[in-house]
Amino acid sequence: MKRVALLAYYFPPLGGAGVQRAVTLARRLPALGWEPVVVTGPAAGGDRWSPHDAGLGAGLERLEVIRVAGPEPPRGEGRAGRWLRIRSDWARWWADGAAAALAGLDVDVILATLSPFEGAGAAARAAARLGKPWVADLRDPWALDEMFVYPSRLHRRAELRTMERALASATAIVMNTPDARHAVRETFPALEPRLTAAVPNGFDPEDFAALPTARSDEAFRLVHTGYLHTELAGGGLRDRLRDTLGGSLHDVEIGARSQVFLLQAIDRLRAEEPALGERIELHLAGVMSESDLESSERPYVKRLGYLSHDDTVGLMRSADALFLPMHDLPAGIRARIVPGKTYEYLGARRPILAAVPDGDARDLLERAGNAALCRPRDVDGIVEALRALVRGRFPAEPRPSVVAQYERRVLATRLAAILDDAAGVQRTAAAA
Repeated sequence: MKRVALLAYYFPPLGGAGVQRAVTLARRLPALGWEPVVVTGPAAGGDRWSPHDAGLGAGLERLEVIRVAGPEPPRGEGRAGRWLRIRSDWARWWADGAAAALAGLDVDVILATLSPFEGAGAAARAAARLGKPWVADLRDPWALDEMFVYPSRLHRRAELRTMERALASATAIVMNTPDARHAVRETFPALEPRLTAAVPNGFDPEDFAALPTARSDEAFRLVHTGYLHTELAGGGLRDRLRDTLGGSLHDVEIGARSQVFLLQAIDRLRAEEPALGERIELHLAGVMSESDLESSERPYVKRLGYLSHDDTVGLMRSADALFLPMHDLPAGIRARIVPGKTYEYLGARRPILAAVPDGDARDLLERAGNAALCRPRDVDGIVEALRALVRGRFPAEPRPSVVAQYERRVLATRLAAILDDAAGVQRTAAAA
């Protein structure tokens, strides 16, 4: 049994989307010949991005977990630090603590699942000290992510240089989507030999095996799970300044990744066709900001707050349709990310209302065949999609041949093969 150090800041008892990939690897790698040792944070959490969900750690009680010592400094660098690119206390704490913890392990490979992206430097430092390879597993494409907004174009370029330097020593670089992989190859040609095939997120079929809870109401239950980004809806002075200075990639409209345009569509449908529109109930599950709460004040909106993963799955399975919003991009620009909930929505086997731009997410949903597709800010399109969904014109079941590709056991097998290759490269180099 080979040993892999799994660097993952997001790990139980923390919950949320960022935890899922690390938990999957910790559970499945032993059956694939790799014993994981997890290096993670102290799990203080409790903020919007680090809710607690201890249930995600069920079955991992015997796993070796090393936690970087606290107290954990507050996240964020402040406005001055952001403009001056001053490394925050939190970034130093995580990078230094993680590097020290990794360097004390007897392992064959280091696998760093990112973000936080400071973990790349920590993994590189520890790998150099140990004389072992490290693999960068990017759940998001770092400075190439159109969801990341910088103070200016110069700041984005500086972060791109940081990204390239940090990944230069990795034996393998794993991107989360084909479009993200393509962006790395185009932006950093020197890194292309290290790029593997993309390994996306996925879902566990066992999580969705139970039958949906029986319902007696007549409502059409539309469900959204996870984060909303209402506070980032465009149009203000800050956004115009950001666009002028070039801090936004491709003039992205991040606020479309929210319920804002859906609510406009439901309001219109309720006014134009009450018999149809008044059947709709929108259930929002996840940690919500003040802007999310204020903008969703509607009699038909049920704000459920953060739910455990098990309860979230139950809610998805009870839905008549699932809502997937994404940020908006200009015509001809493809999104480089696929929200993690996309795969679990497919696993829930319910129709999907997808307000998404061009990109891997849209391509996947077109292949799956159970999604009503429209553009992120196309209120007319969302209205028509709602009409079709309420009238039952879209199937619940996605195409099995498509969905089977995204089962987590399949994806863990692919990552284990990447670890095998990385360890083999190291052994060859040592033998030479």
